[in-house]
Amino acid sequence: MSWQRPDHRQYDQLRPISFEKEFTRFSTSSVLTRCGDTQVLCSVTIQNTIPKFLQGSGKGWLTAEYRMLPSATPQRQEREFMKLAGRTQEIQRLIGRSLRAAIDLQALGERTIIVDADVLQADAGTRTTSITGGFVALADALNKLVKQGDLERSPIIHQVAAISVGLLHGSPFLDLNYPEDVAAEVDFNVVMNEELSAIEIQGTAEDGTFTRTQLNQIMDLSEKGIKELLELQRQALDS
Repeated sequence: MSWQRPDHRQYDQLRPISFEKEFTRFSTSSVLTRCGDTQVLCSVTIQNTIPKFLQGSGKGWLTAEYRMLPSATPQRQEREFMKLAGRTQEIQRLIGRSLRAAIDLQALGERTIIVDADVLQADAGTRTTSITGGFVALADALNKLVKQGDLERSPIIHQVAAISVGLLHGSPFLDLNYPEDVAAEVDFNVVMNEELSAIEIQGTAEDGTFTRTQLNQIMDLSEKGIKELLELQRQALDS
């Protein structure tokens, strides 16, 4: 490998990951997810209402909101108020799609789940960290509803996690941090469930192109990272 990782990890090594449950008091569940120097607060609120387009269906809904604090990056960013940046909209839709794939909306009943992903500190991988930590917060929240007797069973049908992989000097690297994310010729974000079935794959050649062989390498590395993340999620939920 010609690229030397700034934090001296192996090419297939995740950054240190942790999930701190019950980080705040008032949401149904909250998880501070740390992925290296990236920190995302994932909170879940459950409301006994549904969007108009679902009324009478008996189904519930899940939606997500994503924001980055002004001080999350070295240069302060302006807060987003009425008009969201295109990147923000894209990321929160990705989080929502990914986490909807984890639940049976019919079993949820006429409830709306709101997943808030608030980036406290950004060192790349904020969208994948939001999804991976968001699942832990989601499963924890629904487990609470079961314990309270509000649900007969958890509507969770799949476990979901996400990871980034990039090509640097033509070679694949797992879980990019910021210097790597900026330098990568190709950048992928991959979302999978516990069966390693793909939910979403976002891949872009930022500088140049990539071959089918390199794509296979990227997907193999994604599977390895997601397997490890799934196990860490299970440990956090069992703790």
